Amino acid sequence: MTRLVPGDLAPDFTLTAHDGSTVTLKELLADSGEHVVVYFYPAAMTPGCTTQACDFRDSLDALNASGYTVVGISKDPVDKLAAFAERDGLTFPLLSDPDHAVLEAYGAWGEKTNYGRTSVGVVRSTVVVDPQGVVELAQYNVRAKGHVAKLRKDLGLDQ
Repeated sequence: MTRLVPGDLAPDFTLTAHDGSTVTLKELLADSGEHVVVYFYPAAMTPGCTTQACDFRDSLDALNASGYTVVGISKDPVDKLAAFAERDGLTFPLLSDPDHAVLEAYGAWGEKTNYGRTSVGVVRSTVVVDPQGVVELAQYNVRAKGHVAKLRKDLGLDQ
């Protein structure tokens, strides 16, 4: 599994969002002129993924005010993402990558160990892309709880 590092060009993507719209990284960057936080999570509506998504939801205003747009990507189907967004009041795009091509391109798909069991799947990760489409920060194997606070600190947003 090849992981992205700061300075790499972020792979563009085109995915379907929970609301049925089509989202591309290129358009997100062009439309907002902001940094894009792309976070990858294993499965909608599971405890860890819910914690992480709600942390992003609760920090969204501060992130947006600092020039960061947030999108979440999982392999879940669009209908499950729509239910997740509705259930937890998630107002940022949740994108479906069922064939995990984008997950692989970002290094967020591969072997992982959970409770001593090895499997292949989504590696909880976050990649921050600057307005020019270059990777600013890449974090892999992150913990759901406290990740957003650590990310904000790593980005220098909480001094």
